[in-house]
Amino acid sequence: MGSTVEISLVGGSADGEIVTVELDSNDRPPLTHHHLGPTGLAGAEIYELESVAGQGSSWIYRWRGSAV
Repeated sequence: MGSTVEISLVGGSADGEIVTVELDSNDRPPLTHHHLGPTGLAGAEIYELESVAGQGSSWIYRWRGSAV
């Protein structure tokens, strides 16, 4: 397993939660995160990676909508 980073989820039902993701060979996290809802995949939400201005290589995942 490679390096990991913790990233906050912003918006949606998972607002404020933190996920741990693996970094790729360029030290970047995945571009999207699919957060499973209480009903599993049927309630999944899509979060998209954004860099945080003025904080170097810090990121957040911002809510973009339902996956279904």
